[in-house]
Amino acid sequence: MGSRKQYFFVKIFTCLLFFYGGIFTSAQDNSVDNMFLQARNIRHQNPDSSLVLLEKVHHEYLKIGDTLNAVNALLEMPDILGQKGNYATCYEFLWQALFLSDGLNDDGLTASIYNRLGRLHSFFKRKEKAFYYLNKALEIKKGLVEKGELNEGDLVENYFFICSTYREIDDTVMGRKYLDSCFLLNKRFPDKVSLPYLNFEKAYVLFKENKHEEALVTYRETEPWFLRYAPAYLVLLYTYWGDLYIDLNDYAKGENMYEKALAISDKYNSHIDFTPLIYERLSNTHLINGDYKKSFENLKKAKELDEIFFDSRSEKNKAFLEIKDEYRIEKERQEKVIQKQKVAQLIQEDKISLLQRIILLGSLVFLAIIGFIYVRQLRAKHEAEKQLIRKNKELEINKAKELLELKNKELAASALQLIEKDEFLRSLKNNLKEKSSPNDEEINRVIKSISLNNDQSWEEFKLRFTAVNKKFYKKLTKEFPNLSQGDQKICALIKLNFSSKDMSRLLGISVESVHTTRHRLRKKMNLPRSTNLENFIASL
Repeated sequence: MGSRKQYFFVKIFTCLLFFYGGIFTSAQDNSVDNMFLQARNIRHQNPDSSLVLLEKVHHEYLKIGDTLNAVNALLEMPDILGQKGNYATCYEFLWQALFLSDGLNDDGLTASIYNRLGRLHSFFKRKEKAFYYLNKALEIKKGLVEKGELNEGDLVENYFFICSTYREIDDTVMGRKYLDSCFLLNKRFPDKVSLPYLNFEKAYVLFKENKHEEALVTYRETEPWFLRYAPAYLVLLYTYWGDLYIDLNDYAKGENMYEKALAISDKYNSHIDFTPLIYERLSNTHLINGDYKKSFENLKKAKELDEIFFDSRSEKNKAFLEIKDEYRIEKERQEKVIQKQKVAQLIQEDKISLLQRIILLGSLVFLAIIGFIYVRQLRAKHEAEKQLIRKNKELEINKAKELLELKNKELAASALQLIEKDEFLRSLKNNLKEKSSPNDEEINRVIKSISLNNDQSWEEFKLRFTAVNKKFYKKLTKEFPNLSQGDQKICALIKLNFSSKDMSRLLGISVESVHTTRHRLRKKMNLPRSTNLENFIASL
């Protein structure tokens, strides 16, 4: 009787354990699922927090034995890290995901990993490797469609990745073919890839086909959706939009789009590996506009960022450029367990491979140092030459200015001498008139011989002034063609810092007439009251 009671209680306890254990496991699963959903939702607004959550989600799924979702969590992380330019870590996560998926026998999941590997290689312009993985993923998906395990709509993502890769290598013809396939399938399966992403690629193709107006309309219609749902992607949209404006010779709008792309990248810490190309475009725009300082600054920034994300000397990418096929290595390790007799040989091969890598790495480091020293010396030499040229130009400009000032001073002195000469002759003529009589023919003949020809004096002065101040006179007549000869005289004398009194003496008019002429001159030039006439004419 006692043993039966004991058996009964043990059975009840076991049932309760399984019941509550199932509830606890279910609750734990829901908690991890919610955490995964949260990580996906904040990936654009807060990528760093999303990464932390995804790593935690990955480990939690592994703990409860959900390998499929553990792989899905891994696949979310490279998309975020890629926008930060951390390709080495991306590659590690993708090969880890590929290794985990090997035991799931899920061809669709394997194809997704190959897609991401292809895109990752495309960022480094490894065209053959990129299309190898992308086409391999497409072949797997097509096979699943033929088996009936997937529908044709699942191919849209593959076509979209290939189309984006052709955009990056500027092959518009092939890009158009895959884009057309995307749109055909999208009509039947609209939920596979959001239409704005396809329209973004469409706008780029239209731009390359010189259909500028259609491309502009497409960019404008697509922008609001990205602003609301995927603002980080605007880095790409604004950049290519800016390229379109530059192609239309609207450099101001193009520059504005590039600045907006950089602001979005900075705000969301997104597509920072793409910013070197944006700075390079900005540099070219400033160069066209003649702003060499900004052009040099942006080109320098582009080179610095390009070295960070893509240069072999970059610490971030050194690991990526030297990466090994970790999936293959893991397979070899499994074979070593099965075939113990090859362990010694494989260890020896690994040692030789390690030695080769060390030698190769040492050679690369040595070449990098030599290259850095050489480039630095070239830069220093180039900078010294630029400074020397700049100083020589400054000296030439200063000499030209000093010579011009000297000639203008001589011209002013000459004009004053003309004034004094005319005043002396006028005084002499008046004195002779006062002392002579109408019958005094000798004195009258002398009086008539004294010539006071202001017009002739002015023509002589004008010829000398024009010879010295060619640019000033040319600019004056070009900008103000309605000025009379009297107005031009006043401008020339103002340029030489003549006072109103000296002007009246030289021109043979009263000081009040000079003031009236100056006032009329301001009206003809449409100068506001706040503008100083002397400073304005001196600036011409």
